[in-house]
Amino acid sequence: QVQLVESGGGLVQAGGSLRLSCTASGRTFSSVAMGWFRQAPGKEREFVGCIGASARGSIIYYADSVKGRFTISRDDAKNTGYLKMNSLKPDDTAVYYCAAGLFGYGGTRAADFGSWGQGTQVTVSS
Repeated sequence: QVQLVESGGGLVQAGGSLRLSCTASGRTFSSVAMGWFRQAPGKEREFVGCIGASARGSIIYYADSVKGRFTISRDDAKNTGYLKMNSLKPDDTAVYYCAAGLFGYGGTRAADFGSWGQGTQVTVSS
């Protein structure tokens, strides 16, 4: 079982940037795919992006709503994944979650992930 701890959320003006971090323990990090999801008030949890396990080539894919603005990366030496968010919009306001994939390639559904971070609030003001 993987334990995940997130950090880096906060309040930012529209057009600004934030970087979220997600540090893992309990399993060889390089074998774990890491996904990012978000949930806004009154809405369902939404896929943001995913980076596959390093052994699977660390393939990255994004939701269309964040493509070109958000960047996912990983540092296996630090057991940490990152979500860099640029050009933030008020619609990006949500609680952001990282998650450890059940499969090396990750996925786009919440059911593809077995462990979740505690969530971190991102608020974008207009």
